[in-house]
Amino acid sequence: MSTGNSVDVIVVGAGAIGASCAYHLTAAGFSVLVAERFGGPAEGSTGRSFASIRSQWADSLNVEMSWRSIRAYRSFGADHGVDVGYRPTGYLLLVPDALWEAQLEAVALQREHGVPVDVLDLAAAGRITPFATDGIAGATWGPADGVVDPHLATRAYLELARAAGAQVRYCCPVSATEPDGEHGGWLITAGAEPSWHAQYLVNAAGGWAGEVAALAGLTVPVVHSRRNIYATAPGALPDPLPMTIDLGTGMYVRSEGPRLLFGAARPDQPDGYDLSVDWPWMESVLAIGAARFPWLAELPLDRSGCWAGTYENTPDRHGILGPHPGAPTWINACGFSGHGLMQAPEIGRLVAEQIDTGAITSIDTSALRLDRFTAAAASDRVGLVF
Repeated sequence: MSTGNSVDVIVVGAGAIGASCAYHLTAAGFSVLVAERFGGPAEGSTGRSFASIRSQWADSLNVEMSWRSIRAYRSFGADHGVDVGYRPTGYLLLVPDALWEAQLEAVALQREHGVPVDVLDLAAAGRITPFATDGIAGATWGPADGVVDPHLATRAYLELARAAGAQVRYCCPVSATEPDGEHGGWLITAGAEPSWHAQYLVNAAGGWAGEVAALAGLTVPVVHSRRNIYATAPGALPDPLPMTIDLGTGMYVRSEGPRLLFGAARPDQPDGYDLSVDWPWMESVLAIGAARFPWLAELPLDRSGCWAGTYENTPDRHGILGPHPGAPTWINACGFSGHGLMQAPEIGRLVAEQIDTGAITSIDTSALRLDRFTAAAASDRVGLVF
């Protein structure tokens, strides 16, 4: 129940994860304030993401969180009357010889969770996206994977939360947090407003999650890491291509409207918030890409269609979810390292479950606890497809 400058939960961050948390918390009956540093929703990593979603993972937790989220996006229109831009354009993974057996094991796991996924030979895969076949053993295809509009999805969740009574404040960066010894919970200073009291704080601040935690004397190992998206001129390809990834190099391509977008992570990318496009790296990406997709070298490029965004990375490239050790009313939902938008519907549901019941029991999320980064837990890590 909200009283004056007091709410049950303050959610820090109005990206996809924060918006989903706000919606699920209000749906569970909590009063919520969302505090966002930018002037609108989805202006951090969410709005600059590649907007691609997949359930092709190699571990049960990521498969389940992604598949539940894809189904939530898929049914959003029927459930809420809002189109969030989900399109099942598919995901094609080109698998090198060395990874083929592990990929087949991942496919079996995905199918156990009900995920539709096909194993393709080289000819069938090449009919979806043409590629040079050297070193590739086969491909997997997720027909329900695809894209979602990050702006539409974030705004939709926030509007649903508002309709249920949530308050959303933009241009409202959190500048101080401290435990409220008298009433329990947290005292939060955000923007120019008087301090707020909240029983719970949800740290969904993306790449700024570490800075937000530090205000309370807590440590959350999340950093920004730049990712560049390069683009061809409109109409460069006659037909659209789905998300296609060369797992051997990490090179990815997909169509967006009339353009082809492409990119690959720079292995020596320094940490830090940087939205400038790395033009020298584009030449390296083109060289990597042309080896697998020879036709890429012939396409006209358009610098005006390129952009840079950031991942919110943790040391093992997996999210942090759940209560902070020693501070059970501080809930982290951050550091999802490029799959926050992909899993936002389920992350929000799980945060609400944690606060509502005191624990997450509907799915085993213990692998995402913050304490996994301690020395004793250093060997207990989640598996990755790539």
